[in-house]
Amino acid sequence: MNDAASTIAGDTAVAGERRGAACPADDARRHAAPRRPVECGDLPFVIRRDGTWMYRGSPIAKKELVCLFASVLKRDDEGDFWLETPAERGRIAVEDAPFLAVELDWTGCGRDQVLTFRTNVDELVTAGPEHPIRIAHDLLTCEPTPYLLVRRGAGRLNIEARISRAVYYELVALAEPGEINGRCVLGVWSCRCFYSLGELPRCEDS
Repeated sequence: MNDAASTIAGDTAVAGERRGAACPADDARRHAAPRRPVECGDLPFVIRRDGTWMYRGSPIAKKELVCLFASVLKRDDEGDFWLETPAERGRIAVEDAPFLAVELDWTGCGRDQVLTFRTNVDELVTAGPEHPIRIAHDLLTCEPTPYLLVRRGAGRLNIEARISRAVYYELVALAEPGEINGRCVLGVWSCRCFYSLGELPRCEDS
């Protein structure tokens, strides 16, 4: 890897090792004015639509390294993605969403149902007020693509996981009719929030 990418990886690993260890020098640094990370420009990373992390055109084979980089992924108020440590940061390219929701676990039913997703970097995210599900539609085919909010971005655009097709089918199997803003939809409950998976032609009479 180039110097900037290697430094970001090293800074992230060191931060992980030091987390939880306190000393007087650490306390002094915490109370000092925050230092802005050095801008490294564009880094040669691409996150493919299928969740594969590429470096200089080659996939990163070690999952541990992918998880390490994923832990420092940020999104700015313009929607750009960055790998950022306290020391340095660099912009990277993302074809769609940076993460992929590859597994679903659920408990309860109806309003008491809880949906928990595992991402391709083994992060567990429970759908709810802080992690809503949204559906986007292809402009040409109108095919639905579901997303799950993983982390907030600096602006209105967030860091999301695209829900894989297999997991989406599991959601459809759990779905029930409902109404959102006067529209009849098929949706799922999680943490007492109802999320639309698609609009129904009409509401069924009860």
